Amino acid sequence: MDADQIISRIAAAIGEPARVRMLFCLMDGHARTSTELAVVANVSPSTASAHLNKLQTERLIKVLAQGKHRYYSLNGSNVANALEGLSVVAGISRIEFVPNTPTELRNARTCYDHIAGKIGVLLHDRLKTLGWISNRKKNEYDLTSSGIKAIEILGIDVVAVRTLRRRFAYPCLDWSERQPHIGGALGAALLNTMIKRKWLTQDLDSRTLNITNKGRREMIDRFGISI
Repeated sequence: MDADQIISRIAAAIGEPARVRMLFCLMDGHARTSTELAVVANVSPSTASAHLNKLQTERLIKVLAQGKHRYYSLNGSNVANALEGLSVVAGISRIEFVPNTPTELRNARTCYDHIAGKIGVLLHDRLKTLGWISNRKKNEYDLTSSGIKAIEILGIDVVAVRTLRRRFAYPCLDWSERQPHIGGALGAALLNTMIKRKWLTQDLDSRTLNITNKGRREMIDRFGISI
């Protein structure tokens, strides 16, 4: 297809009020389900599904299947930048994402056997920023050479973690933050180490994790994360 035809198709995909509401809702970087986007767009679930299929076809959004849920997000920074430009022209601002999860669970909790919540997402983002983890393939992470050194300094045997019969590391979408935290054997090893070192404590009757004063200091010193 010629460039003008491609641009026309993308413009047509964006140029529908319900789809515009969906796209601008996703500009905050938080993934959402089709049910949530149907509410945002003020359309029925079946209509929302048709709109989402159209946006996927034009590669404006991507979908991540996790368990029985499917989460939609913008397909990269180029899409976000284009929408941002349109919002400037239109003179509008986007609505901030506000999680409705209880505060103690939102801050830190276990997701199976790894760290979820705000702390989990911050740790995930920081490890990527530091260049300690990288994408090995779609939805799979691996440690870089600098990452291996940093993780082993924490007392984690990376070779032993790799031998476990499970995925080594992957982005696990956080249900309260709607951004990824680290799942897999690496995520479990990080949680175990932080509990053993008393950076985190776990409630006996819930999934809530509490960060200790020592943990706050270590998060700043080792990862540059201020909590």
